[in-house]
Amino acid sequence: MSFLPNLMDEKAAATRLAISPRTLQAWRVTGGGPTYRKIGRRVRYAEADLAAFVEAGARHHTSDGAR
Repeated sequence: MSFLPNLMDEKAAATRLAISPRTLQAWRVTGGGPTYRKIGRRVRYAEADLAAFVEAGARHHTSDGAR
């Protein structure tokens, strides 16, 4: 049996990150957003990928590298 991540749609992912779905859409075009999956025509985000995206943005002070 293979592992399937807990996936959520764009609206749920945007709510989880406290951003608009349009921001996620823009990030998919320009890059820099969380990893996503395409299943057919649908876009899905894994909880683990959202957590990794948030952790990658952790900074100790303002001179830490930007995204």
